[in-house]
Amino acid sequence: MNTTISADKDVLLRIRNLVKHFPVKLGAFGEKAAVVHAVDDVSFDIYKGETLGLVGESGCGKSTTGFSLLQLYKPSSGSIEYDGVDLVRLKEKELRPIRKKIQIVFQDPYSTLNPRMTIGEAIAEPLKVHALLPAREMPARVAKLLTDVGLDANVANRYPHEFSGGQRQRICIARALASEPEFIVCDEPISALDVSIQAQIVNLLMDIQEKYKLTYLFIAHDLAVVRHISDRVVVMYLGKIMEIASKDELFGNPRHPYTKALLTAVPEADPDREDKRKRIILTGDVSNAIDPPSGCRFHPRCRFAAAECSVHEMKLDDIGAGHLVACNRLAEIGDRE
Repeated sequence: MNTTISADKDVLLRIRNLVKHFPVKLGAFGEKAAVVHAVDDVSFDIYKGETLGLVGESGCGKSTTGFSLLQLYKPSSGSIEYDGVDLVRLKEKELRPIRKKIQIVFQDPYSTLNPRMTIGEAIAEPLKVHALLPAREMPARVAKLLTDVGLDANVANRYPHEFSGGQRQRICIARALASEPEFIVCDEPISALDVSIQAQIVNLLMDIQEKYKLTYLFIAHDLAVVRHISDRVVVMYLGKIMEIASKDELFGNPRHPYTKALLTAVPEADPDREDKRKRIILTGDVSNAIDPPSGCRFHPRCRFAAAECSVHEMKLDDIGAGHLVACNRLAEIGDRE
């Protein structure tokens, strides 16, 4: 991978050769040991102040990557440098001061809130864990966080079941902001919400990013949302990165066959354009992560695959302006669909 970066961009997280495998037992009695290759040799940078979108089909390793960055999953190998410190090498005690700077907003807001804790208690918990404020100052801090996410400060004494899904996600965002983080992993934060509420939460995330000077890893499968919120986009397939580019470059000039197929699945707002649009239909199913294909992970479903694709593993190459693609047949494929 070409890791050259622009001089005017500061790297907040530098991920190199990240691997996360999960041991599993197969068979009726668990007599056979196997390994799920959730993330395999993934490398990319996250710049300060940006929103990096991470997209791909279900099971491609998006959430596992995000959890690994936060050390919620301990990586099998590789390095994750945060402000120059390799988090993978740190012990839990050494991680604690850093944890207040890196937070997460989960997919399902209801399951991440303790039903026995009031909203105020839930938001104040990070303040207590990291001893960030005296107890007497916490109510004022909680009230400000609630108003920052669009809720009335008077709801602090209510419980999670009294709120709608969108309101609960606002509460989870407030809790993530409590420790004044620099980096937040947004793990499909709108996929469990009604469509009518999704845009509100996305716009809220964009507003608080500007207000709090945050950096996001935004994990999603909805490419229309990713296009709206992201600065750059990483495309994953079966634990591997297929393409990395700026938002405009990826949506305007996709190069990897998998990326092209994903983009044709995004519906057009204009009915006439939607009727005329050519879709790329992928054949077959996603391969099993326990026994992934050799060579390029995508080759069993790629209509441009050649014999070399099943033998040689594809590396990310910079084709210009920071546009990275893991495909050795770009010259032969060209603009063919």
